Formats: sequence, C-alpha cells, structure tokens
Amino acid sequence: MKINTKNLVQLLKKADEDAFSYLVDKYHQRLFAYAISLSGDYSMAKDIVQEVFIKTYEFRKKLDPNYSIDGFLYRSVYNQFINSYHKNKSLLKIHDEYVKYLNQIISESSESDFDRLIKLIDRSINKLPKKCKEIFKLSKTEGLTNHEIATLLNISVKTVEAQITIAFKKIKADVV
Repeated sequence: MKINTKNLVQLLKKADEDAFSYLVDKYHQRLFAYAISLSGDYSMAKDIVQEVFIKTYEFRKKLDPNYSIDGFLYRSVYNQFINSYHKNKSLLKIHDEYVKYLNQIISESSESDFDRLIKLIDRSINKLPKKCKEIFKLSKTEGLTNHEIATLLNISVKTVEAQITIAFKKIKADVV
C-alpha cells in the first residue's frame, strides 16, 4: 500500500484502520531509532513511540493534511521524550526527598527510636500490595535499576516507577 501524506492524513481522520496500520508499519522503526538516540534507553524509547502512536490516533481528527506527517511524528517523539525526561526527573526528586527524610529521622533519633523506626518501616513495607512490595524491595534492597526490574518482571519502566512512587508515599504516610 503506497499512500501520499495528504491521503494518509485524510484516511486517518476517518479512523481507517488500514491507514493507521500503514502509518505504524512505515514509521515505527525510524521513530524508535530516533527515540533511542534521544533517550539512550530501549525501554523508554519503546514507551515513547507507543505513546506517540496512541496520541496520533486519539488526535487524528486535528491532523492537517497540508503538513508533513513525518515532521509531526518526529516532533511528537521529541516532545514525548521531553515530557518523559521531566517526569523521570520529578520521580528522582521524590526519591531524593525520601532519602533526605530518612536521614533526618535517623540523625534526630536515639538508638531505641531508630530501632522502632526500622520496625515501623519494615511493617509498612510488608503491608504494601504484593507486586508493589516486590518492586520496591528489588529497587531498594537488591539495588536493581528500574530498567533491570522492568526486564526481570516483564513490565514497563513506567510501571516500575509508578509502583516505587506509590510505595514511598505509603511508607511515608505510615511513618509520619
């Protein structure tokens, strides 16, 4: 199937499944390579490209047949990378705040308070949902990276990040 850009956009606007399949087939590899060049992370690049295709389909009615679909897709990958970068940066800030909070508690606590706090944190970790607890322990006890955990458990890096954030929030709520 060979379609020019204008016809492709018009077919996409009509929710033509063949046109969308054509779009994915034609651009997936190139967009993935571009996303890898930006992020340097296979899993992140995969998520970025998937998100770009989902958003392209969701907002297909707003596409303009007079503009290049190539430019739109590459720009979308770049914008999604920037959004992912900022989101990951904020997750790192949450992690840093958690570590600072624990260090503050440790420095302000006596030894018996510290032992009590450790037990409280352990109980809080054990109350986490099964998958959340597993991910949290792999990250904080085993020292695995989010990418390693995602690969090990066959889930996305975003899922790992979300579960770790949930764990931090629940632990902090229990401890405070």
